Amino acid sequence: MRYVNLVKSLSNWWLHFAVKFGLTEADPVIFRTRGGVEIEVPRRLMHEFKEVFLEDVYLAGMEAPLPARPIIVDVGANAGFFTLFAASLFPGATVYACEPVPANFHQLKRNRERNGQRDIFCLPMAVCSHDGEVFLNFVLEENFTTAATIVGNGGGTDKGLTVPCVTLATLFKTHGIDCCNLLKLDCEGAEFDILYGCAPEFFSRIERIAMEVHEGPSEKHNMQTLAAFLESHGFVVRHRGHVLWAWRSTLS
Repeated sequence: MRYVNLVKSLSNWWLHFAVKFGLTEADPVIFRTRGGVEIEVPRRLMHEFKEVFLEDVYLAGMEAPLPARPIIVDVGANAGFFTLFAASLFPGATVYACEPVPANFHQLKRNRERNGQRDIFCLPMAVCSHDGEVFLNFVLEENFTTAATIVGNGGGTDKGLTVPCVTLATLFKTHGIDCCNLLKLDCEGAEFDILYGCAPEFFSRIERIAMEVHEGPSEKHNMQTLAAFLESHGFVVRHRGHVLWAWRSTLS
């Protein structure tokens, strides 16, 4: 199924195999989707790229189809792979991509600039349970990090950075988002405080959620408690492995 997704998504799908079998030294690698989107992929981010374009990790379990022109909020956008995947699937989409790590944000902007006709807004900030600033722990891998967190000490390994942050409510208000058709979250454990910190009435503005769940030591920071929480706010929930999908029961 992974390679079926690859061929369905990319017009130059063969380039993946050229990289895999050492037939090209290109770095970064430029992929083109069948929806007319270009993606610049540094080789060190191939794993993250494959998660989105080969495994379809964020939409594979979503049983409520999105509208043709969805409003999407991408929290933890990294280099923008899911943002571009969504923009390719839905050419009329508006995507708000939040990424607080400067090196990742730089790559996100490069990918945005390759696709100037798409309605993509790149926001250099974290989303968390309060407005202001937050200390972000991350492990640097060359010039990029894929493991940035506001939870704990980032594995006790490396470095950190103070970055601007907003709540989901502030983000929605600032950008005039009355209805979010899809909220995608991949924020290394911060997803619990982001969602638990929302006022109950706020959830009516979110139709679907797709997220990676990073369980933590708190008794509320686990898949089961999070699923029950979302169900209590009117969502149908499915999960497989570390990925959770939720949609309003009215969409079923």
